Amino acid sequence: MSLQAGMEAIKQKRYQEAINLLEKFCGQCLDDRSEDYLRGRMWLVAAYQKTNQNQKAIALCQQLSKSTNPKVSQWAKQTLESLNPSNSSAITNTKRAAGLGVKLAMGGVGGNLALASIVTMTLLFGMVFVLALAVVFIYNSENPTLGLGIAIAFTLIFNLAAFFLSPYLMDIMQSWLYKTRWIDLAELESKSPETVAVIQRVCAEKNLKQPRLGIIDDQNPTAFTYGSLPNSARLVVSEGLFTYLKDDEIATVYAHELGHIVHWDFAVMTVAATLVQICYLLYVFLRELGSGNSNNSAKDAAGGIALAAYLFYIIGTYLILYLSRTREYFADHFAAETTGNPNALSRALVKIAYGILEESQQNKEPSKLIEGTRALGIYDHKGAAATGTAYRAASRPEQIGRVFLWDMFNPWGWWMELNSTHPLTGKRVRALSTYAEQLGLETEFDMSRVVREGNTLNKGKLYGNFVLDIFLYLSQTIGFFTGLAIGIILLIQSPESVQSFGLLLASPLIGLGIGTLFKTFVTYPDFSHAADTDMISLMSDPYASPLRGKPAKLQGKLIGRGDAGYAFGSDLMLQERSGLMYLHYASRFGSIGNFLFGMKRVKSLIGSEVNTLGWFRRGIGSWMDLIRLESTNGTTVRSYHRFWALVFGSGAIILGLAIILLLR
Repeated sequence: MSLQAGMEAIKQKRYQEAINLLEKFCGQCLDDRSEDYLRGRMWLVAAYQKTNQNQKAIALCQQLSKSTNPKVSQWAKQTLESLNPSNSSAITNTKRAAGLGVKLAMGGVGGNLALASIVTMTLLFGMVFVLALAVVFIYNSENPTLGLGIAIAFTLIFNLAAFFLSPYLMDIMQSWLYKTRWIDLAELESKSPETVAVIQRVCAEKNLKQPRLGIIDDQNPTAFTYGSLPNSARLVVSEGLFTYLKDDEIATVYAHELGHIVHWDFAVMTVAATLVQICYLLYVFLRELGSGNSNNSAKDAAGGIALAAYLFYIIGTYLILYLSRTREYFADHFAAETTGNPNALSRALVKIAYGILEESQQNKEPSKLIEGTRALGIYDHKGAAATGTAYRAASRPEQIGRVFLWDMFNPWGWWMELNSTHPLTGKRVRALSTYAEQLGLETEFDMSRVVREGNTLNKGKLYGNFVLDIFLYLSQTIGFFTGLAIGIILLIQSPESVQSFGLLLASPLIGLGIGTLFKTFVTYPDFSHAADTDMISLMSDPYASPLRGKPAKLQGKLIGRGDAGYAFGSDLMLQERSGLMYLHYASRFGSIGNFLFGMKRVKSLIGSEVNTLGWFRRGIGSWMDLIRLESTNGTTVRSYHRFWALVFGSGAIILGLAIILLLR
């Protein structure tokens, strides 16, 4: 028995062997409430301590402290106090730079914050100015221009008022939604002494008024800042930050948020958002003005400018997202310079992801705090599954690093980051690692090794798969228009032939059907040889795709619904031995079938031990399109993701062929 063998190995001081045996035992144990499982985890904590893997020991103790077994929970809490320096007044002994405030070169990471802000603002102001001039020159009537001027003036006044009133409005919303409690430095010092030292030093050096400090009683770890001007800023964190992070890690998170304040980030973002709103306002105004104008030339001109305004609005939105990601890089850089401890922030980002994952496992519905502060928070919770799973399952830092390969080298990572307010975690950790190297510190995660491994990846396969994915995404459109083009060519060749007219109607349908079937079979490949695997193995695949599903089998426990706050949600949340996986269910009867499944069957499945088969997909988040689910009590659930696509594709082809036969 591996449990007994692991215990014997510890007694004989063969600690690494003990870790391997106990990790294997705990990974294979399906009942996470059994005495043997809990005993194995407790012995594993001891083995981690003996090999100086305190972070892993702390992570295990945090899990065991929530055990329903009171003795285990009490033991874990006592052990955690001795392991986690954030629970004592002692400053952590983690290695850091000898001097604080050392200037660190960013090496092109994140670009230039001032330049990014100036370029974004200039482009947005330019877009608004060009659109306004176009309106003035095209329309001689004073009324349209006057109406537009009033609308823009109202937008500016409204946003200006919102800018200065936003801290007070946010205070009210914070109190109502999250019960934010405002604290002083003395209380914060009892939780994290190093954080207080960082706040006092930054405020003194930057001649900054101490931000108002808030704590939200929520175990999901997060931190965010809001306000209008630096001296009216609020810095709010959740209680979970102090649960999952050590003192030096907490200090770097506060330093990151102080970086946002020092850089005037919320002020810049507010102005940028106002300009984008004006672009959208111009689009709506010109569209309505053009539709009601009897002058055809003016109507066409208004339509053209309305289209330009909408394009500027789209461009402006992506400029704001770019600016948001840039400010995150610079806040990380500020924290690294201020604390001289970039490694602690790397650990903090990974452990925040782990904490979000752990809390989602404990609660059946996602946290309102995490959902509501996604853009404000230090971490985008949508990407927590990959990093959090790696931290939970990995016994060595390089295992965590392998999960970052997708962030850093898969083209889908770059593409999906365009729509995100935060950089991907792997890229942030890599930047922080370069700062650690500049300070002469050993890096927490060997990102240079990850980069070396990434450079050996098959680039042809990476980019070839990405091109294939784009083709798959457009395959139905390509099939339709290819068929239409063929039909038009045949009609031109025989314009008087009834059969040619039939081909004109049938070819697009056949092309659409072929494109649909091609997309379906590649997106949902053969699953007859799906392998048994786990989350960390799936997440470590740098070639993973959000479109081309990878057949896989997972074993674990259903712990809740996958839909946020939806009582009749049909998706499920699976807790397997190394992480959390969302299972996406599809009824053969469409949305009605999904609703009935969520209403009648999901509740009875929650809590069941199950074997699942599905197609794994990875984006910023990850999920599995369910094929089959089998519980230990004999219940079987089948899911039909390919069903309607096959029906639609086959039906389009059959209809096209029928038209050809009828018009022969």
